[in-house]
Amino acid sequence: MDTVYNFSAGPAMIDPRALERLRADLDDWHALGTTVLEVSHRTPPCAELFARVESNLRRLLGLGDDRAVLLLQGGASGQFAMLPYNFLRQGDAADYLVRGYWADKAARQAARVGRVRTLADPAEGWDPAAVYAHLTTNETIAGTRLPEDLPPPPVPLCADMSSDILSVPRDYTRFALFYAGTQKNLGTAGLALVVADKEFLSRARRNLPGAFCYLEHTKADGLYHTPNVFAIDLLRHVTDLLLEDGLNAVFTRNARKAAALYAELDRTPFWRPLAPPSERSLTNVTFRLPTESLEADFLSGAQAAGLIALRGHRSAGGIRASLYNAMPQAGVDALVAYMREFERTRG
Repeated sequence: MDTVYNFSAGPAMIDPRALERLRADLDDWHALGTTVLEVSHRTPPCAELFARVESNLRRLLGLGDDRAVLLLQGGASGQFAMLPYNFLRQGDAADYLVRGYWADKAARQAARVGRVRTLADPAEGWDPAAVYAHLTTNETIAGTRLPEDLPPPPVPLCADMSSDILSVPRDYTRFALFYAGTQKNLGTAGLALVVADKEFLSRARRNLPGAFCYLEHTKADGLYHTPNVFAIDLLRHVTDLLLEDGLNAVFTRNARKAAALYAELDRTPFWRPLAPPSERSLTNVTFRLPTESLEADFLSGAQAAGLIALRGHRSAGGIRASLYNAMPQAGVDALVAYMREFERTRG
């Protein structure tokens, strides 16, 4: 195979331009005589790197000085616990909108810390006494997304945006706190981006172990523990490219990719898309074939054709094509061409 297109839900495909820039950092980084993997996080080049990444993110997300930007160890799953750990005190409760696997997982983790009320639909009514409300903007397993114009709750709104951050138009200032693992649209695993309104953050608990305390990570140098410099360096290159390309161009490209794949899925009844049309994700497209045997053959042939990681999540089965920012239109075109040939010969 000449070209491989990685449709994994994460860790996902990385823009080849970012990888090329990263390779240079694995030589002699800033003439220090070491690679970016080895340099101390307290050197001036690292301080410059952290400042550059924060500046990039503030520009891309439309953030003012009233927001704190944290780059923490781990991923979104750690934030499932860290968020309630910081804000749910004894007697408090939080609302969780649960429309899929990851929202449910977040709610279950929060319930280990404090009282949680789950809603399947905002029409059920948010609790005005809740400490915060939480939602998951995009469900990678089901291939569904929440509408951007969802009526806001009367309490601070928090969100897991791991699978669609900076890939669709969004007003990030609507959220008191949001977080995302970086292994889908922002780089590689091992890093969690957390953005929080400083006033909301001021309400967080202070009597927590330092590594799990948001406020500890907002202190002057922001280095409670050794940060994942490698992942932050890649995040720098990814965000540099997003700024160079322009978010509007990125959003247009992503919408075009998703439209092309959904058009093929809707063309004949051979393909069976799983998400309702009104809830279809632009980043994770899920579908089934008439039989599991055909699905196995489809996946085997796709792998041979350089279309990899198309197997659905182990809890759902079927096929899943993740179209994050780094997936080029050529990858989607190759998948559509393979689907047409598969249907012609096996349909």
